[in-house]
Amino acid sequence: MQFGIFTVGDRTTDPTTGNTPTENARIKAMVAIAQKVEEVGLDVFATGEHHNPPFVPSSPTTMLGYIAAQTSRITLSTATTLITTNDPVKIAEDYAMLQHLADGRVDLTLGRGNTGPVYPWFGKDIREGIPLALENYALLRRLWREEVVDWEGQFRTPLQGFQSTPRPLDGVPPFVWHGSIRSPAIAEQAAYYGDGFFSNHIFWPASHTAKMVQFYRERFEHYGHGTAAQAIVGLGGQVFMSKNSQDAKRDFRPYFDNAPVYGNGPSLEDFTAQTPLTVGSPQEVIDRTLGFRDYVGDYQRQLWLMDHAGLPLKTVLEQLDILGEQVVPVLRREFAKNRPADTPDAPTHESLRLAAHAPAAAAAVLHDDLDTAAAIAPTQPDASFRRVQ
Repeated sequence: MQFGIFTVGDRTTDPTTGNTPTENARIKAMVAIAQKVEEVGLDVFATGEHHNPPFVPSSPTTMLGYIAAQTSRITLSTATTLITTNDPVKIAEDYAMLQHLADGRVDLTLGRGNTGPVYPWFGKDIREGIPLALENYALLRRLWREEVVDWEGQFRTPLQGFQSTPRPLDGVPPFVWHGSIRSPAIAEQAAYYGDGFFSNHIFWPASHTAKMVQFYRERFEHYGHGTAAQAIVGLGGQVFMSKNSQDAKRDFRPYFDNAPVYGNGPSLEDFTAQTPLTVGSPQEVIDRTLGFRDYVGDYQRQLWLMDHAGLPLKTVLEQLDILGEQVVPVLRREFAKNRPADTPDAPTHESLRLAAHAPAAAAAVLHDDLDTAAAIAPTQPDASFRRVQ
């Protein structure tokens, strides 16, 4: 199971100091957070994509390419890549380029975003959001999997004899998560292709998230990708921690009360009771996070939003220290307990590469061509390869 951080890159005024970070400071802070994610032993750093103030991450691949040069282990991902307003040709090429630069440490979460005006800014109609998501992703998959593409659709000019470049690293496209809060059509799309489904349930009650994830699992099985329990699920969450619950609530309350996304709404206590937001001790975060499994089943990726609402970088880095030292090691152990043997791990470039080459390697073993088998799958083979042996 993977644990990590996602950021939306907001420039929010710190209500305790009145300080608003500059765009430069906020961008550099996001880089520092990614480096800290690797330092404390987490697995994933994901950035959002926004094209309006007060957000700064308008170019995720630029940021992630820079972070790739500053890190060596973590997976670099997106909290949202706008499949509706970005040209799928550009997505195909940009993320394949990032794959090469990061030696495969790349995946992405496709979504429609949370800003309605972004559609006309890029010449699209918000009323076509779902059809755009479906058509653009169908083209993106072909661009990554076919050397030469002839294509014609509703929303962009046709392609004739087009080849996306560079090709995906090792011939293996980045793994795709489909992110949605409320759209069954997107969960259906993820299930149809056997991709991951990321439910960013930070503003929604457990009952809603449970229904969305269950629907995705059922459709995943329906399309023949495995059992419902083997579907690939990711969850979002929000936490703020201190040694004891009282201090955590005292320190976080001014940020909560003044945050643009939920300020002047439900109280901190009501919001934490109704959503996954957890403000308390490390043990409370552990207990709450372990409870997610009760309503979504065993899942593959847990990301938290921590650098929002005007929290200063120093505080965020301290939160990451707590997460890496006191919370995630316990979660790794506890989530591993009673986890069924056939529950898949979170996909990585290496696991996808081995799976892609496993049939050829298995065929070579059947013909006693062990040198060829070793060349095709030079590292530890996957389960299907071991069964053939």
